[in-house]
Amino acid sequence: MKVQATPVQGVLLLSPHIWRDDRGAFHESFHAERYRAAGIEGSFVQDNISTSRYGVIRGLHFQHPHAQAKLVSAVHGSIFDVVVDVRIGSPTFGQWFGHELSADAAEQIYVPAGCAHGFQVLSSVAVFSYKCSAYYAPVHERTIRWNDAELGIDWPLPDATLSPRDRAAESLAEVRDRGQLPPYVP
Repeated sequence: MKVQATPVQGVLLLSPHIWRDDRGAFHESFHAERYRAAGIEGSFVQDNISTSRYGVIRGLHFQHPHAQAKLVSAVHGSIFDVVVDVRIGSPTFGQWFGHELSADAAEQIYVPAGCAHGFQVLSSVAVFSYKCSAYYAPVHERTIRWNDAELGIDWPLPDATLSPRDRAAESLAEVRDRGQLPPYVP
C-alpha cells in the first residue's frame, strides 16, 4: 500500500496494491496492522454505504463533539472527494484537499477526526463507503455550506443536487462564530 500525505494536516491518500488478471481484480480494503503502520490509529466502529446519482453533493459534514475519523472510498463509480480542516488551532485550518476516487483505482482517503467531509458524484451512479471511528450522533452533526466562498472549493461539476439539510448549511464563519468547531488535537 502506498501512503501519501496531503496538504491538509493528517489527511492521507492511500493506494492499495491491486492484483489484476483476466478474471478481474483483488485488493485489501482494510488491514488493521498495515493501517496502524501508516499512522491510522484507533479502531473503526461503524461502516456506512451511500448510493448517489450524478451531480449529487453530500456534505460538508462533521460531528462536534464526538468527532469521527473516516476511511472513505468509492466502491462503484467515481466521486470527487473533499476534506476541509475545520479544527480550531490546526496549522491548515480552513484549507481543503480534493481528489477523485474511483472503484477502478480503489484509492482511499483518511479523514482525521474534526475535519469536514463531502463528495460530488462524477459517474452516473456511485456507491461510497466510509468506515467511522465513532458512532453517528445526529444531535452533534454539523454541516458547512458546500460552496462557501471562504473555502473556495473547486467542485468539478457546476450544478449540484443537494439534500434540504445541505442546502440550508451555514458558512464556516457562521459555524465558527457560534463556537461549534472542534479543537485541533496534534
